[in-house]
Parts: sequence; C-alpha cells; structure tokens
Amino acid sequence: MGAHKTHTISILTENHSGTLSRVSGLFSSRGYNITSLTVAETEDPTVSRMTIVVSGDESILEQIVKQLNKLIDVIKVVDFMDEPIIERELLLIRVDSTKSNRHEIIGTANLFGAGVAAVAAGSVTLELLGAKDRIDDFVMMLKPYGIRETVRSGAVAIAKSRK
Repeated sequence: MGAHKTHTISILTENHSGTLSRVSGLFSSRGYNITSLTVAETEDPTVSRMTIVVSGDESILEQIVKQLNKLIDVIKVVDFMDEPIIERELLLIRVDSTKSNRHEIIGTANLFGAGVAAVAAGSVTLELLGAKDRIDDFVMMLKPYGIRETVRSGAVAIAKSRK
C-alpha cells in the first residue's frame, strides 16, 4: 500500500452535463472520499474547472489521474502535489449573539479579517475568505458563542506564478 497524502487536483473540462458525475465516479468507484469539490465556469464559458481535494493511497490516485485524462470531456488534469499553490475557501457562519457579546464576536471577526454578512436579533452571520487552516482556527474561536450553522465552499486553487 502506498503513502497517504492530500492532493489538490485541478481538472479543466468541457462544460457538458454528466461530466461531474463521470469525474466523481472515478474516485468513488475506487473507494476514494472527496474532501472538497468545487466546479465553476472559467474565463471561457464552454470550459469548467473542477478543484478536487482528496487524501489517499498515492498509487491508486495516480491511476485515477491517468483515467481522468482519458475521459472524453476532460481537457487537462493537474495534480498540484509538488507545485506551490494559492488555495482559498469561503466560509459563511451564523453565531448566536446578544447585545452584550456582539461587539466581542465582531472583534474576533476583525482579527481574522472576516466581514459581517448579516445581523439579526439573536445571531450574527460572518464571512471569511482564506486558507483552510485559517478558517478552521476561526471556527474554533467562535465555538464558545454557539455556532448555529456553517457553510463552506470547498477549496479553489491556482498555481503560484513563476517569475
């Protein structure tokens, strides 16, 4: 059995129905759990970019990448394993709040560079864009206030520019 590492994989595909199902099917048929998956159009509306984060056996993942390249709708597959990347995730989080602790919650948000998305009578909804570790830390800091709901986008990634 090979080593287990986390991989961020970028896949450019033709923007056709069923492509996501075929791509995710390659992972699930081999028992791979996808940690994060995002899909959106690129600068070309006929092309989509999927960013998939997975962790598992290196040799099996290598086989999956080879099979991804053979799918008819796939244009390009990049496993960012050995490349420096910029990776971001979006978090929306609704936290219990009262008049007495709202200022403290917003102070914590400011420390992380988070913004206030909405304020209601008994809660405040915050938004943060950042790396996974930063978002994880932010969620941990807010737990004592009572988290009502979290929504995370999953990672998007791009290779760092090589100058």
